[in-house]
Order: sequence, then structure tokens, then C-alpha cells
Amino acid sequence: MLRTVGRRESDAILGAMRQVALAGGRPLSHADTASICAAAHYLLRQPPIADIGTLPGVTPQEFVAALTDRETAEEGLKYLAIMAMVDGTLDHEKLKRVLEYARALDIEADYLTDLVEAASGRLAWATADMWRKNFDSVLSRSSAGLDPNVWIRPYVGDKADPALAARYEALGALPPNTFGHALWAFDKANGYPFPGDPEALNAGFGTPHDSTHVISGYGTDARGELLVSTFTAGMHPINPMSGHILPVIFFFHFGEQLNDVGHAGKGGLDPDEFWHAWARGREMTADIFDPAWDVWQWVERDLDDLRAAWNVTPPGRFSR
Repeated sequence: MLRTVGRRESDAILGAMRQVALAGGRPLSHADTASICAAAHYLLRQPPIADIGTLPGVTPQEFVAALTDRETAEEGLKYLAIMAMVDGTLDHEKLKRVLEYARALDIEADYLTDLVEAASGRLAWATADMWRKNFDSVLSRSSAGLDPNVWIRPYVGDKADPALAARYEALGALPPNTFGHALWAFDKANGYPFPGDPEALNAGFGTPHDSTHVISGYGTDARGELLVSTFTAGMHPINPMSGHILPVIFFFHFGEQLNDVGHAGKGGLDPDEFWHAWARGREMTADIFDPAWDVWQWVERDLDDLRAAWNVTPPGRFSR
């Protein structure tokens, strides 16, 4: 959380998450239960929940009364929205309940608009908005006037930059314990061309994204890509929900092929490590997507030392 959350506030958030999960009269799924317990542990810093059935049945009005701090209320509402998606689809009954809490709080948010549009059958509009918000977040400014499809692959044809690609290739000569060597090995293992190569992604996105994979320890399957973007949402403050978390849930959990940068996957949301990744990113003291962050300042540093300096805690036991 953005501030220390008291027991009354955390119980209200967790109780409301449970109420969202119960919308439509269905029993709680494994993903519902795991998500509530993980959010309690990793983000709300509460003791383990022995029985989530003991959580209070929080109404929207009670939610408002318990969360008098606006920032905490806005944060808690994000957790409720995630509960509408953890089972692999955008559940309309759960989303209706989320919107009841949003109306009671008098909160409007771009991620809620995207979810409503998607639920109303306007998926193309919603996903286009998500990717534009992602583009804005990557740039850390408005992307108005830029074509993301052109920007993402800037080295085609006569715009190739062999000297830049060679600079990345040279990272392989660094000692194996360094961050730079780990970044080189990550790209090599996954078959990713280095920036400057005609087939490569823009260094403004590819390098921070791949560096976040290396720092966080998350892989490149659907689960890993969803986790690394969630880690990014905790680390980078611009459009965390609409620009990072929602797009990867639609792409890697719902299986919606939203662009041609990667391959969609289904069932990628790990209902425990998802919340852990969010907390890990928030605890990190550096922002790799900040335009001021320069990969070349760090490539010779020991990777473990860099993780310690940036307060990067270990991932869950199934990560790599």
C-alpha cells in the first residue's frame, strides 16, 4: 500500500474483495481465495487469514466509512477490480459489484472505463485505450501524434543501427555475475535481437522491459510476462492499471491477441504471485522505466548487489 493500513481498513478491503468474488451467487474459486489471502499478506501486510469466511460482508456504504483516506480507497478499489478477472474471464456480475463500490466512493478511473467498455462488447475500443495508456506509460508522457506500430520497431530498412546492436552484443564479454551479462544472456536465450537490429523492438521499451525481467527474475511464458508487467505497475507510477496490469490480463490470462509484439496465452494469472509481484515492484527503490534510468550506468554492477541496492526481494518459489 502507499501508506500503513490499519486493521479496520484492511478488513474492509478484503471483505469487499470477497463480496465481489461472491457476486452472482457462485462459490469462491481457488483463484478467489488465493487472491484474497495473497493481497492480505503481500500488500496489506496482515497476518495469515485462517478462514476468509470470517471476513466482514462489507457493503459499499461501509467500505466508504472505513476508507476515509482517499488514496487508500483508490488503491483498494483496484484490488476489487482484479477480483472480477482472476478466474480467466471478465465476470459481468462481479464487475457490476465493483462499480457499486466505485459509485459509493465517487471514483472514476480509466481502468474502470476500459472494463465497462470491454464488458459492453466494445473490446476493440477498450484494448486500444489500454495499449495507448501503456504507450504513454513507457514514454512517461503523452504519446499523442505518435504511431505505436512505427515507434516500436524503429530500426527497419536504412534505420538499422549496427553500432548500437554491437554495443549490446559486447555485454556478453562482461563477467557472468554482472547485470549486463545477465541482460545479454536473457536476450540470447529468448532469441531477442538487440536494439539496432532491423527486427528489434525500440530500446526505449525493449531494454527497460528485458531489464525488469532480469531484475525481477520472472520468465517469458504467459505467467512470467503477466508477472513482470505487474511488477512494472508497482515500480512505475504512470498508468499502472490501465497501461500495465489490464493489458496483460487480457493478453496472457484471457487469451486476447491484442497486438503483434507477442503471443497471447490463457490462464497466466498466478493468483498468489500476482499480488507478490505487485508488492515487489512497489518496494523497489529504482524505476527502470523512468526516462532518466540509463542501462549503461549499471551493466558492470554485480546483479545480486544491484538487487540488494534497489530493494528487490526474491520472487516466489516457482519463478526463475
